[in-house]
Amino acid sequence: MVSQARKSELLFSGSDWNFSKLSRVYDEIEALGTEELGLDIYPVQMEVISSEQMLDAYSSVGMPLMYRHWSFGKRFLYDEFLYRKGARGLAYELVINSNPCIVYLMEENTMALQALVTAHAALGHNHFFKNNHLFRQWTDAGGILSYLDFAKSYIARCEERHGLAAVEAILDSAHALMEQGVFRYHRPPKLSSEQQREGLRERLEYEERSFNDLWRTLPPSQGRNKPEAGDEILAERKKSLKLPEENLLYFLEKNSLVLEPWQREIVRIVRVIAQYFYPQRQTQVMNEGCATFVHYTIMNRLFDRGRISEGAMLEILRNHSNVVFQPTYDDPRYSGINPYALGLDMMQDIQRISTAPTAEDRDWFPDIAGRGDWRDTLLDAWANHRDESFIRQYLSPRLIRKWRLFVLADGADEPHYEVASIHNERGYARIRSALAQSYDIGASRPDIQVVDVDLLGDRHLRLQHKVKDGIMLEGQSRDATLRHIRNLWGYEVSLAAIDAGTGATLSERWTKEL
Repeated sequence: MVSQARKSELLFSGSDWNFSKLSRVYDEIEALGTEELGLDIYPVQMEVISSEQMLDAYSSVGMPLMYRHWSFGKRFLYDEFLYRKGARGLAYELVINSNPCIVYLMEENTMALQALVTAHAALGHNHFFKNNHLFRQWTDAGGILSYLDFAKSYIARCEERHGLAAVEAILDSAHALMEQGVFRYHRPPKLSSEQQREGLRERLEYEERSFNDLWRTLPPSQGRNKPEAGDEILAERKKSLKLPEENLLYFLEKNSLVLEPWQREIVRIVRVIAQYFYPQRQTQVMNEGCATFVHYTIMNRLFDRGRISEGAMLEILRNHSNVVFQPTYDDPRYSGINPYALGLDMMQDIQRISTAPTAEDRDWFPDIAGRGDWRDTLLDAWANHRDESFIRQYLSPRLIRKWRLFVLADGADEPHYEVASIHNERGYARIRSALAQSYDIGASRPDIQVVDVDLLGDRHLRLQHKVKDGIMLEGQSRDATLRHIRNLWGYEVSLAAIDAGTGATLSERWTKEL
């Protein structure tokens, strides 16, 4: 039995929730997160939704405002079917990277679960969205909701004016290219005319200072022939179009000669939304790990202070355990590494290394071992890393042993696998590097770029796929995507597969062959 005095200290009792309890719990959680963990968050807007509304949010890629497209309805019916049959559960919450940060809570949640997901989303994810450099660089949290509102109304007006079929045709092609419709690296700002003149003046001055008249007395070298006129034209054309170009949607939006203004705007809308989600694909381990670490730390602090009962804490721990459960490789439920589990383990390991390091930790992490400032280390990691760099820097030998990680070499001409790296000094470094590389989307996603197009000639658009490790594009998907590019471009399109190491042409596919 809980005493009356003890009960009065609790933030809530029982499983039922109301908005007064939610507000009280949020205030307590926010105070703990900002004061003890040093979190910096956007203002929070919490909304309670039904399972039907959660399914609807799933279908529209988690955004509260979205234009209409048949693929969203298809996704809704698929998720609803699995949910009704009990084959899939729903998320306890959904959080939007916006300012204010919007957190959706399921109305079916108990009060203990509402407290858990509030700490997870309203504090953990919120802090990560606001402070991680990728989100700060690529997303506009303050403007995304108004932009989505514009996109929804604009596409609705286009449907009324040009017809549903015409709008869906553009959306279908643009959606097919979303993976190749992002900028992976920030570009330098365009130079002003004054800066261009200054650069030209500096180059001329350098040439005058370094000119030596003796060079003209040397006989011409065969290897230094002047470029052909065709090569000069090609180089000038690529320079004017800023080729090669990695962002296919951007190139089509700016240079397609067949798109009408309203079609270009739709392509741009899809491209902006694709760019908005680009950081999330690079930070799943860190983002979920941060949120899980925050909710686990805050819930334990509340329990230690007597603000949560034993029964509520048991329910919280049960749900927490479900979230971080990692099936073994031979388990039917295994679908890869659980980002919640790996992220939480790495962040708790940083906490351990900072406060109670072993001799091995001091060798591997001399900058943080034993210094006790684990909060500063985590805040710095959350702000300045993505999954690939975070794993490459902070995965410890102790965690490699705990997770039983090793590297398999799988040669195409070998009949058997080979265990290439095990738990020794050299093996730990290779395992860490191999795992980090698997989270580098720049290495795992196809590298396809626009390399040439003659806008004054046949307007043939030439694409190039740099093939790494002999991994070619799947034929059916490649051909379907080329047809979508052809729809947006309006003229002939070809895709050449080029070996990234040797530069040799492996294959070439033309849309006229499809």
